[in-house]
Amino acid sequence: MRRVISRAREDLTVIVARDPSIRTRAEALLHPALPALWTHRLAHALYIRGHRQLARILSYLARAVTGGIEIHPGATLGRRVFIDHGAAVVIGETAEVGDDVTIFHQVTLGAVGWWRDGRREPGARRHPAVGDRVVLGTNAIVLGPVTVGDDALIGAGSLVLFDVPPAARVTAPEAEVVQRLSAADREEADQLLRALATSGCW
Repeated sequence: MRRVISRAREDLTVIVARDPSIRTRAEALLHPALPALWTHRLAHALYIRGHRQLARILSYLARAVTGGIEIHPGATLGRRVFIDHGAAVVIGETAEVGDDVTIFHQVTLGAVGWWRDGRREPGARRHPAVGDRVVLGTNAIVLGPVTVGDDALIGAGSLVLFDVPPAARVTAPEAEVVQRLSAADREEADQLLRALATSGCW
């Protein structure tokens, strides 16, 4: 029981440290990640003891309460894992998440698909292994039994299908800014094009 209380305090401290909108442990109690993480610990303990059905029920209830944080009871999570916002986070059955990992919303640690996973050896890992102190940005997708090294940063919107070395940065292409013409500029450009067309220059 002492260990459970210690881990709970640790979780609250991490939330206060990593979420600027949370200022006290009391406020941290309302953070959406807490029900997911605390329920997962219980569900994982049941899962590894063979109580798979009950573990899945707990996981399903946590998903409903948290607005879509889905952590399979078989997944292994380290200490001080922080899930920011929490909406639409998916962590698969054989995923391994290290200590001090930060996960933003809409992150997927998933498998490639049944068409490939069905050919793997029984018991083989199908999901990513994420090292310590990794940051997974919003909508980052990591698929398959890849390894993300310690201290890596997976940027928002990145798709990762291969191993990531320790301390590496993975970034998705940035959006292109296209300057739109004002109505007056469009009219002036149209007049110029019409003048060129009628002058026989084209």
